[in-house]
Amino acid sequence: MQFLYETAAQLTWQHLVMFVIGGVLIFLAVKKDMEPTLLLPLGFGTLLVNIPNVDAILPNGALTTLYNAGIANELFPLLLFIGIGAMIDFGPLLSNPKLMLFGAAAQFGIFFTLCTASMFFDLKDAASIAVIGAADGPTSIFVANTLGSQYTGAIMVAAYSYMALVPIIQPPFIRLLTTRKERLIRMPYQPKEVSKRTRILFPIGIFLLTALVAPSAASLVFFLMFGNLIRECGVLNSLSETAQKVLANLVTIVLGISIATQMQAESFLRPETLLILGLGLFAFIFDTVGGVLFAKFLNLFLKNKINPMIGAAGISAFPMSGRIVHKMGLKEDPQNFLLMHSIGVNVSGQIASVIAGGLILSLIPH
Repeated sequence: MQFLYETAAQLTWQHLVMFVIGGVLIFLAVKKDMEPTLLLPLGFGTLLVNIPNVDAILPNGALTTLYNAGIANELFPLLLFIGIGAMIDFGPLLSNPKLMLFGAAAQFGIFFTLCTASMFFDLKDAASIAVIGAADGPTSIFVANTLGSQYTGAIMVAAYSYMALVPIIQPPFIRLLTTRKERLIRMPYQPKEVSKRTRILFPIGIFLLTALVAPSAASLVFFLMFGNLIRECGVLNSLSETAQKVLANLVTIVLGISIATQMQAESFLRPETLLILGLGLFAFIFDTVGGVLFAKFLNLFLKNKINPMIGAAGISAFPMSGRIVHKMGLKEDPQNFLLMHSIGVNVSGQIASVIAGGLILSLIPH
């Protein structure tokens, strides 16, 4: 009983704030179904690491061991990329390769935010913060750890939180940048047949090209494309299903628990954290804006107009962003099916975000 009183006496208002943050993350996971496999372990882990004298965060504690084994060396994000790659169908993109342009355009916010963040943080931290805009949690973790950012915890939380909040953040800005006439543009889906050979050669070619152009992104692209190769090769179907479901879910849960080690009140509740969250949101919004405006720009020259909403799917939040654009199209016109176009743009954004992360690592000394 005496020990209980001593532990309670060590609680500060900062610990109580972190308990509230942990509770909010659990609420979003359970009640709002926002990335529950990540936010639930992250929120519950936040409660654990903010209890005074807890052994899990000691040098040899369970969470510290998990963090060192999977986050500090980027293992968990890379393993997660195998599962993500196995989920992705590049068919819509391969049947209409010009969609790749939208994935590239939607990375605008990363580099714009890099310039802005560099006014408040040193270059390594600014670059790590900017990658939040890709809405790609594994890439954000990989870049932050590789550059040795001291704000890795806040960056992780911001990246995954904004991924979960895609349905709330994107629609208002898409509507703000488009007219109803533009949102009503129909895009008939007439896919070209994509051969099995092309589907197999595509991940191999993307990996080799990226590794030669941006060697720092080689491991990221390798694990992503290896997962896709498992899917498309046709001889590892059971392994592909395991990667998509068991591996992806298991790694995400362990990843969330491991990230919780960075949610300790002393390191998280700082003015810089709020600034990072703001800059991350800034990057996320400008990635969305860049994709939509690029589509509007192309429409100035195209005879067959593009629905500019699909440009917003160029971020890496797969498949959430693609589905949101499709739902917005259906809301305007129940006969307007944008799903395959938006998913094609979405998977191109997945590739582009990884390449953007690699380019940042190539440009920033570390």
